[in-house]
Amino acid sequence: MRLRFRDAELEQQFRHSYRASARLWVRVSLVVALSTTLGFAVIDHVLLVGPRLARPDIWRFGLQLPLVLIMLVLTTPRWYQRWYQPAIQVAAPLFGAGTVLMAIEATATQLPLVAARLLLAAFYFYFMLGMTFGAALRTNLILISVYAGAAVIGAIAPTVAIYSLFVLISANLIGGAGCYALEHANRVAFLERRRLAQVAMHDGLTGLLNRAALEQQARALWQHAQLTRLPVSVLLIDIDHFKAYNDHYGHQAGDECLRQVAHTLRAVGQRRPLDMVARYGGEEFIAILVGGDRAHAGGVAASLVQAVSGLNIAHAASTTRPLVTVSVGVTTVDPGGDYTHEHAVRCADLALYGTKARGRDGWSFHEPAGTATTAELELLKNAS
Repeated sequence: MRLRFRDAELEQQFRHSYRASARLWVRVSLVVALSTTLGFAVIDHVLLVGPRLARPDIWRFGLQLPLVLIMLVLTTPRWYQRWYQPAIQVAAPLFGAGTVLMAIEATATQLPLVAARLLLAAFYFYFMLGMTFGAALRTNLILISVYAGAAVIGAIAPTVAIYSLFVLISANLIGGAGCYALEHANRVAFLERRRLAQVAMHDGLTGLLNRAALEQQARALWQHAQLTRLPVSVLLIDIDHFKAYNDHYGHQAGDECLRQVAHTLRAVGQRRPLDMVARYGGEEFIAILVGGDRAHAGGVAASLVQAVSGLNIAHAASTTRPLVTVSVGVTTVDPGGDYTHEHAVRCADLALYGTKARGRDGWSFHEPAGTATTAELELLKNAS
């Protein structure tokens, strides 16, 4: 009802997304405002000839046009996200006040025509400037207040003021309702896009990132680590004898086992903002620890092995232990090393084969500097 998400981060993401998508529309709208303001200047000098016509040009060319031009500059990509919204919430009420001042300067015969522009301003604030419903409503309330104040001090004829205020309030009820409904629809669409993105990026069974999403996000993580000269550790985790578990207990039990193990891996391996745990395929998982050195990676690997064993999931078909266990392969890329995701995964894969060759239910470390040959890889595979 208040058009605001309870989660502050979600609210910030919506506003950033909405502003970014509205930038070109706002820019076009400001060009329309510039053309309309200049068009009214021409019409006024042609149709509203009178002794009090000169002073409105002060508000038009000294206030309104500069405001429109400034806001146009602020719609450029360099300034838009940071400065446009704060500036428009000041510029829009000032623009509206300029229209009221022009109405004050109008003669009795000119006033109804000039006051009609307030309706255009009201709808323009609600729909054309990319403001939220709350900001647009505040702007129009200021506009109504300034016009009502001018009527109270006698600057506007009472009959015209009362009629214009009634029309202006009615226009705000209509425009405000439309603006509210539009923002509500935008927020619902934003949530739906997020849900679709989550479905596309996450594994449906375990809730972890899927491999496609991992490959996409890993590039940004590796670039960040390279720029900030942070170590990166990669852990490949494989559930021991999982095919035998499925054959013995059935696929439904296998799915539940995967869910429990995935939940444990995420709880243990994803404790810092840049940590990432994903399902790599089948019964294999991967963890990327940006900023994690060898000691940290070894500690996480040992904790993963212990935590999965601690689930006490019975595995009568295992030749390692009568419980579900995992094997972990670990590698760490130090600052200045080969910051490629593929190379690090290959090294972690070699470490994983080493763990399996030594009897599983544990972890091994592989130095990325020692790139294994195809023969070494085959040897480790055969040993496992």
